[in-house]
Amino acid sequence: MDLGASGNDSVVTEFVLLGLSETPALQPILFTVFLLAYVATLGGNLSILAAILTEPKLHTPMYFFLGNLSLLDVGCISVTVPAMLRRFMSNNRSIPYGACLSQLFCFHLLAGADCFLLTVMAYDRYLAICQPLTYSTRMSWGIQQALVGVSWAFSFTNALTQTVALSTLDFCGPHVINHFYCDLPQLFQLSCSSTQLNELLLFVAAAFMGVAPLVLITVSYAHVAAAVLRIRSAEGRKKAFSTCGSHLTVVGVFYGTGVFSYMRLGSVEASDKDKGIGILNTVISPMLNPLIYSLRNPDVQGALQRVFTGRRPPE
Repeated sequence: MDLGASGNDSVVTEFVLLGLSETPALQPILFTVFLLAYVATLGGNLSILAAILTEPKLHTPMYFFLGNLSLLDVGCISVTVPAMLRRFMSNNRSIPYGACLSQLFCFHLLAGADCFLLTVMAYDRYLAICQPLTYSTRMSWGIQQALVGVSWAFSFTNALTQTVALSTLDFCGPHVINHFYCDLPQLFQLSCSSTQLNELLLFVAAAFMGVAPLVLITVSYAHVAAAVLRIRSAEGRKKAFSTCGSHLTVVGVFYGTGVFSYMRLGSVEASDKDKGIGILNTVISPMLNPLIYSLRNPDVQGALQRVFTGRRPPE
């Protein structure tokens, strides 16, 4: 493939992902680091999922949503890291056009579902702490399933819209992406046709799937904080805040990196900072989430111990 080819009549068949580093000596080190991160992420999230499935005390709406979040984390890192590991081994940095669009679709499907699921989890905490008397009816099994299903439906619609809109763009060369996976900002920079519609769609998606959920999460936790501060028992306040602190930490990491990634559409050159943010989004955050949720949660810690030791949960 001629990376410097130009001309409106050319049809792109593949892109070249520069990856994290072009230094050959760093490739084995990076391969080892990201392989270990991938294994740790799979192990951590699947352990959380096993604990939730086997521990009766964790058969509650909060842990049902946490189990779904663990599945999303496994999917998110699996979309990007295995392909990157293959490129480390083969030194072949090309990715077919169709595979690039498929990766883009899967990434936005999973990240979008993550946005809505984090919002649902904030709503769950609001009902549990602020509306405890009606919690069981307002967060029934059917409602839990519906909330997760709607999250997937909205995310699927957005991912499909973004991918189809991107497929209408012309790419005349060069086809080099200064990143380790295919994403919208980097692909917009390579297009030789107008991206105004695409950027408008991304702006609408950011408002609907980023700003609106963040506002709802903030409002939910403002009510939660007010309710917790009214609890007279210091132990009660500590327990209530501990169940919310982990979720707020995950929300902060997820939205902080996401906002930085998609507010840089005007930059002409893709920066290495974008790769760092991409690592936070697709590797560090999914790897840390199981640790964050289990670190201060004795119920999850006890369930994980029983998973690893093979002991039966208490009746």
